Order: sequence, then structure tokens, then C-alpha cells
Amino acid sequence: MAITSANQLELLQTAEAVAREKMIDPGLVVEAMEESLARAAKSRYGADLDIRVSIDRKTGRATFTRVRTVVPDEELENYHAELTVEQAKEFLDDPQIGDEIRDEVPPVEMGRIAAQSAKQVILQKVREAERDRQYEEFKDRAGTIINGVVKREEYGNVIVDIGRGEGILRRNEKIGRESYRTGDRIRCYIKDVRREARGPQIFLSRTDPQFMVELFRMEVPEIYDGIIEIKAVARDPGSRAKIAVISYDSSIDPVGACVGMRGSRVQAVVNELQGEKIDIIPWNEDQPTFLVNALQPAEVSKVVLDEEAERIEVVVPEEQLSLAIGRRGQNVRLASQLTGLDIDIMTEEEESARRQAEFEERTKLFVDTLDLDEFFAQLLVSEGFTSLEEVAYVELDELLVIEGVDEDTAQELQARARDHLEELNRKALERAKELGVEQSLIDFEGLTPQMIEALAEDGVKSLEDFATCADWELAGGWTTVDGERVKDEGLLEKFDVSLAEAQDMVMTARVALGWVDPEDLVADAAEAADGAEPGETDEEVQA
Repeated sequence: MAITSANQLELLQTAEAVAREKMIDPGLVVEAMEESLARAAKSRYGADLDIRVSIDRKTGRATFTRVRTVVPDEELENYHAELTVEQAKEFLDDPQIGDEIRDEVPPVEMGRIAAQSAKQVILQKVREAERDRQYEEFKDRAGTIINGVVKREEYGNVIVDIGRGEGILRRNEKIGRESYRTGDRIRCYIKDVRREARGPQIFLSRTDPQFMVELFRMEVPEIYDGIIEIKAVARDPGSRAKIAVISYDSSIDPVGACVGMRGSRVQAVVNELQGEKIDIIPWNEDQPTFLVNALQPAEVSKVVLDEEAERIEVVVPEEQLSLAIGRRGQNVRLASQLTGLDIDIMTEEEESARRQAEFEERTKLFVDTLDLDEFFAQLLVSEGFTSLEEVAYVELDELLVIEGVDEDTAQELQARARDHLEELNRKALERAKELGVEQSLIDFEGLTPQMIEALAEDGVKSLEDFATCADWELAGGWTTVDGERVKDEGLLEKFDVSLAEAQDMVMTARVALGWVDPEDLVADAAEAADGAEPGETDEEVQA
């Protein structure tokens, strides 16, 4: 097939037809044709030649041009596509490096193999352009809801026609045991759009919590307008969900607005989610109050929050325990997801028994270590004293408020407590030295002898060993494993060393060893403070 014998307008007509079918720019199709013709010409004239093809966008005429580029003498490698300045003087009056010499060459006769190769190039370019167009169209639609039609099902995954592309709804992103047939209409949340080797992949979801958020945004005008905000969502897809809402207009009830007249608004969302029950909860900045709301419909007697461990203890009446936990732990699990806290639920009887056990344990501590009778030890515990350190180093006035304690008795109590602590410290230091602790660690400010003993038992015996520890190794922390928070025990956790204190001690040790420049610490702290968002804590900045 010769280009000269073909209808020159046929190339443009073909490009227009392909562009319309694939919804891409006709210019991209013409460029693909030019590249395919150039490749065919190279197979005819030689692969070393730089052959370029230009198709006139009006007439369809294809022009074949051989291009040679002027290069420095020492860079001349391809004698067919390059030439030196001296050689270029034969064609140009004043040749410069980078100039191009163009000679038109005759069009090529395209045999069967060349025509097939050209077709493959065009198809490849068209596919790439189509993928780029699809990716550009959908990349900004991630996080929105889209309507589609089920095309087919593959190994439990549903392929959805979403207009100018296809999305995939994986089986783990379907609600419960949903099943679809070809042609069914389906509404999904665009979870992610990624560019991959086989083209853009559009991942859909019906289980993502944000799917529920977007459904409420569509059903509740106040959410769409920003008057009401959904602050948190927790879902057990197809079964139950909890959402926390807040209103920025005091005249609008956020819960009532989301429920709608006779439940019309929330019912529309429930129907879309295959009957998933939805608890709508008012948001509160105070975490214990918010948790009490989140555990509805159960009634809560008392809440104790441990902010550092991000745990919360909830005490409920005996008859409310099963309601608070929910079937298979669903209610407490969703409340935990909603608040971001680990929740321990106990009955009033269990809490009373635990408090009694703690009272007896502390009473026994004071009886054994301070040589007190049980009644006097119980008085100390009742006044809130929990450890020997509190008795030994508290202000004397705090002991004098205890009934029957005069100044001499208070001083004797403190003397006994200090003597016992000193004896414990002496034994701990001796034990640490037996384990091989170096003097550098013993002299380090901030570590008590008992802390040093605990470190030595775990192999930390020098200041260098201590400086290599992570803050969470010392203070303890929490790690999320398979969606559940797991406790990491810290070497100094039993001494009530906080994460911030542990971090400060480790950095002080590194500075003392010369591993860290103090000026760098000051600069990093200032930079972190400047980069913090309003209301952001130092720990959040460091993280």
C-alpha cells in the first residue's frame, strides 16, 4: 500500500472517527499516525536515520523528512543522523550546534508487515490517550458518590460501568452478602483512583464510612451547606452504624435535622445501605460526655478517662451491661471507633470490688512498710495516699488534716517512709552494680536507683545503652495490630514515667554524649512550633 495512492483525506477521516469513538483529542490520533508512518519509513530507509513524518491537518498529505542534526566533532556518533559543523557548511551558510538539516524523502510503500506494525502503534497510542483521559476525568472525583450499571461479576468482584470508564467494587467493599445481576443500577463511593500499568483503576466502595457521610450530605441540606458537620463515623456495614454530628447554628438541632420529618432523611440513607441501623449522636468536645452519648441507648453511671493511654473506663448498672456491650460487642466496638478510645466496661459491682481490692492492697503496703496498725493505714488510704513517695515527700500540712495526726506523728510517718525508700534505693543500687551498670548511668540525673535496677535487668547498663532507647521503650505505649490496640510495656512504666519525660531524658543523654547538638534541638523545636496547626500539641507536631 502506497501513501501516494491512498486518499489523502482518509487519514484525517480515520483520526476523527477514532477520536469520536474513544472521546479523545483527534490531534493525538494524528500524532500516533505520524509516529507509525515514521517507524515504517525507518524500516525502509534504515533504523539509524532520523525520519519524521508530518500530516497536514487540512489536506491529509503526509510529508516524509530526513533530519540531520549539527553536533560538536567529538560527539559525532551516528553518521546517518548527525554531522559536524564543517560538514554542515555544504548545506548552510553559518551552521551552529543544534541546527537541523531537513531533506524530503519519497513516501514509502507499506507492505503487510509494516502496515500491521503501524496499526499496533496507533492502537497503543490511542489506548494510552484513552487511559490518560480517563484518569484525568476521575482523579478529582475520588471521595464522591457515583451512579453506575453492573456490567459483570468476576470472582466476587463487581465491574461497574460508570460512564466513560469502569470501576471495580471488590467483594470486601460490598455490604454484607449483596449480590448484583448484569444491568442492575448501583450507587458507590469512589474510594481511590490510581494510575497503573494496565490503565487507571477506579476502586469503588459501599462499606467505607465516608460513603455514609456523602449519603447524608445528599439527603440533608444543612450538611451540604456546612451548617451541620459530621465529626465522626463508625460502621459495621449492613448491620449498624453511629455518626456524631454538631450544629454551628444554635437554632438547628443536628440530630433532628439528620433524622428529618418522620425519619424521612435517615430512612433514605438506611434504605440505600440495605437496612443498616444508624444511631445519630450529638458531638461533644468533652470526651467522657461524648462517650456517654456514643454508648446510647445504654445508661452510664460513671466514666474514668486515662488520656495518656487513650483508654476509658465506663461503669454501668448490672441491668445495662448487655445493652452497653451490644450483640457480639457491636455497641461498645462502634463507640470505641467513634471516640478513638479503648473502652473497658464494668458493672457497678465489679468496680466496687476492684476499688475494695485496691484499698486493701494500699492498706497492706502502709501496714508492712510503715509499721502501722490497720486502722491508721486505712485512714491514710482514705485521704488519697497511694504510695510511700507521697507520704515521704508531701507537705506536712497535708498529713496534719488527718484526724488524730499531730505534727510529731506526721514527722514520724515521713521519717519511716523515707528510711524505707532509702533502704530500697540502697538495695536497688547494689543489685544494679552486681549486674554491671556503669557509673555514667548511675550519675545520670533523673534516674532513681530502682529505675537503674530495672534498666540493668533488661540489659541497659551504660549511658550509651540508655541513649539508644526509644521513648516508648521506656514509658510504654500502644500499637495497633490487626485493627486492635496492643499494650507495649515500658521499662520505666511502673515508675509513672510519661512519654514526654522519657523523650526528654533520652535527648539529654544524647546531648551529654555529644551525639546531638543542643542548638539543633532548639532550632528543631522552633521549627516544629511554627509548623503546628492551631490547637496542635507538641506530641502531635513531633509525630
